[in-house]
Amino acid sequence: MTTQTSSRAPGEAKRGFGGLPHWVATLAPVWTLLALFIFFGVASQSFLRPQNINNILVQVSTLAIFGTGMTFVLLTGEIDLGISSTAAISGMVAAQLFANNNAQEPVPLIAGLLVGTLLGLLAGITSTRFRIPTFMSTLAVSFIGAGLTTYVSKGRTITTLPEYARFLGSGRIFTDETGRGGFPFIVIVAAIVMLIAYLVLRYTRFGRYVYMTGASKSAARLAGVNTNMILIAVLTISGFTAGLAGVVGMGRLGSAQPDPVPSYLLDTISAVVLGGTALTGGRGGILQTVIGLLIYGTLRNGLDNIPEIDIYLKEFITGVVLIVALIVNVVFAGRSARDKTAV
Repeated sequence: MTTQTSSRAPGEAKRGFGGLPHWVATLAPVWTLLALFIFFGVASQSFLRPQNINNILVQVSTLAIFGTGMTFVLLTGEIDLGISSTAAISGMVAAQLFANNNAQEPVPLIAGLLVGTLLGLLAGITSTRFRIPTFMSTLAVSFIGAGLTTYVSKGRTITTLPEYARFLGSGRIFTDETGRGGFPFIVIVAAIVMLIAYLVLRYTRFGRYVYMTGASKSAARLAGVNTNMILIAVLTISGFTAGLAGVVGMGRLGSAQPDPVPSYLLDTISAVVLGGTALTGGRGGILQTVIGLLIYGTLRNGLDNIPEIDIYLKEFITGVVLIVALIVNVVFAGRSARDKTAV
């Protein structure tokens, strides 16, 4: 019998993609973020100003709330295509109850969050009970949410909004005597949501089960994990965060729109994956999502701060930079975690 020994010398650093130290590969998204910050800081005089950094945080805050729920879903190796429609109907229900049904606060806010949570629960039960892929069940939920939004709104935009929603979306704290300045409360909301999610994933049994389910459902079942309940739970969480994002986004924009914002879905998935959370599940987390959000926000904001760039080329440049970043972050950082026999 022969004994297999490691070829790595004692004390030698673990190697990742291309023979680089594992920690270098793991931090690839951070290097991408730093590179973008340095580039835009040099290319634009206004990019590094405190007010602009503040703008970046505000711009990614709604995506951060969406991204928190999406991180849970992606960690299980599933997808949620219904977040945009869920956000739309949640915001519209809250606005409709307040503007046209004289509901007193916080009832509109609670109703909006409840609608989002129920839609997520519906997607979860549909997927597990009838073994329908989440791609299809959440797509169906997206149609339900969009249809309900149109029906409730009758195609009209509502601008009379609950004060709670306005404060969550556009309120500020620590303002001066004139009411100017201060710190956007939406950033605090996003930070609290992401902090709670981080603690759940990092320190609870449920969080460990989420990772186990994403790494291998069959192995998780053999270990005693009820993977169906985990899937229902993560889709319900995604529905709740989408509902919260809808209410908060409504307050930020100052109106409840009769149509979902389609860019929310792609922007959210792009930001989460950019940070290093795997679409196949089992790898990633909230800290990675934070980095991905900052990469996405920095890219979008930085291009807007360089007036020499043709406005009609910005989407093209964004796509090129994103695909390069995905190659660096996902392939470069994740190669060591995948099957090394793969071509």
